[in-house]
Amino acid sequence: MNKPPIIRVIIPAFNEENGVGEVINEIPKELVEEVIVVNNASTDDTEKVALRSGATVLKEPEKGYGRACLKGIAYLQQTAKTDIVVFLDADHSDYPEEMINLISPIRKGEADLVIGSRAQGAKEKGSMTPQQIFGNWLATYLLRLLYGVRFTDLGPFRAVKYEQLLLLDMQDKTYGWTVEMQLKAAKKRMKCVEVPVNYRQRIGYSKISGTIKGTVMAGYKIIWTIFKYL
Repeated sequence: MNKPPIIRVIIPAFNEENGVGEVINEIPKELVEEVIVVNNASTDDTEKVALRSGATVLKEPEKGYGRACLKGIAYLQQTAKTDIVVFLDADHSDYPEEMINLISPIRKGEADLVIGSRAQGAKEKGSMTPQQIFGNWLATYLLRLLYGVRFTDLGPFRAVKYEQLLLLDMQDKTYGWTVEMQLKAAKKRMKCVEVPVNYRQRIGYSKISGTIKGTVMAGYKIIWTIFKYL
């Protein structure tokens, strides 16, 4: 891309009033056309904080990480031109300023999809639970074994060409969203790369890895999704 790409950021957020404002404020504004926060059935002040921080806020009343992301994509299809979509969590565990590293391979024509790999970056102690680390290893091992694509992480901090994102025809509404994107990109022979990203302890508690039920359900859905698309 010769001219600066039009970049929009989608941030799914469920009860992240303490983190979402920090995330929005740390996004490099000179790179981004619009920050879109999808308020995913929050019962706190997530929406108010996001609006106050300058984001566009959408409402997705039914819980589900994938549902929130799909709501953001539907909005993009109705708005002005977009070249690159960045997905970022609202819990302040990622470093939004590293966005420049994620979009760089796309701008250079080297990638269609870029995954921010926490496995390759520096992780703050306690930022990922042992079950998260193992789950990522198992999922990426299965992706390599079954789909022939090498990833080290299913990290939520990622960038993708907008047109390629639409071609993926994303469907998952809950925990299988990230792995669905990666395996579909592999099946369609898209250019996929990883860049190291740093990771820190999130603000607040995790609704997935912070509970036994969430951990089990997420693990099951990820593995089920991997085999579903074989």
